[in-house]
Amino acid sequence: MDLKYEYIATCRTESLFAGDVAAEEAVLRDRIRKSRIAIVGAAGSIGSSVVKTLLKFCPAALTLIDISENNLVELVRELRSTENLIIPEDFSTMPIAMGSVEFNRFFAETEPFDYFFNLSAIKHVRSEKNIYCIMRMIDTNVLFMHDFLCNNPYGFKKVFSVSSDKAANPANLMGATKMAMEKALLLRSEFQAYSTARFANVAFSDGSLPFGFLQRIDKNQPLSAPNDVKRYFISHREAGELCVMSCMLGENRDVFFPKMSSGLDEKTFSDIALELLDALGYEPVLCDSEDEAKAKCTELIPLKKWPCYFFKTDTSGEKGYEEFYTTDEELDLNAFTQIGVIKKSGNIDRSVEDFIRFSKQAKNMPGINKERYVEEIAKAVPGLKHVETGKNLDQKM
Repeated sequence: MDLKYEYIATCRTESLFAGDVAAEEAVLRDRIRKSRIAIVGAAGSIGSSVVKTLLKFCPAALTLIDISENNLVELVRELRSTENLIIPEDFSTMPIAMGSVEFNRFFAETEPFDYFFNLSAIKHVRSEKNIYCIMRMIDTNVLFMHDFLCNNPYGFKKVFSVSSDKAANPANLMGATKMAMEKALLLRSEFQAYSTARFANVAFSDGSLPFGFLQRIDKNQPLSAPNDVKRYFISHREAGELCVMSCMLGENRDVFFPKMSSGLDEKTFSDIALELLDALGYEPVLCDSEDEAKAKCTELIPLKKWPCYFFKTDTSGEKGYEEFYTTDEELDLNAFTQIGVIKKSGNIDRSVEDFIRFSKQAKNMPGINKERYVEEIAKAVPGLKHVETGKNLDQKM
């Protein structure tokens, strides 16, 4: 991924967390350099950034796990080809999936790890359109992690599992599953220390809409985006640093988030599209429909003009703004300069246990539908405000 366009989304040329990382460098190095670390989802946008951040502090052993064999191979090639990057002698990759027999056997039979990072996630709202996708989302975002911690034969010094800003007062099932994951981690917190992080969209990360802009431009296709949805953005480096800071410096049950201000730090996707085109030397031409935008590509692009279709969002699960915490969560805004911390108490919400039981049973329930899933997850995540419009992002360009 070419990261030179990240500035368009973040408006930063330096890491937001550079000062905090520098202030804690000695502690980070001490905790990482003698540690054995396993990373699930290591070859994704966030996972690979976590890997690169950890390698700066010379871990004793590193195991990278990802179900995408191709992405895992490319990550290793990139790491091996990077100057001044020291890869530990005890280094391995595993193209296996959390929740599988081979995954569980690996952790039962290998030398114990000190730290465990889970960066795997079903992260797109478009992936909750039917019960089959919802089942996979709940497995990946909640059940696999919960069951692994329940059955893991040894304890880690610390577990990190990535959350999302969409977990706070969620408008979709994806965000709700992330909040359910946080509550599932809390169930095990007496026996296994953990921390997590809610953070913004990672600028131009794989599968994101800004990444899609680059793909459309490469293929001479029109750009399409909502013009009424604002999002916070962080860079790949910032994503890696926030996860590592949370795991290594967070106390049990802590949730880290970036200190970003509503009204100052958000951008719309349409603005990013326009600024990207400007950076590439193209003049945007606004169209009134997808069909018009597609029809004008052959005519306009050779003239250094690019057809764009921007619209008001009308798909299920979309939230016009984002927030990192709810009004009833306890905050520590003084521990770090640019990182806030949500302090979770040890009070366990048992409603998530009912949701976990339901999710396992629902896989074999005849007649189960999406409405039932929404009803059950809302019991565990009362802040869920899901609105079904009958439209999803697969119906958009």
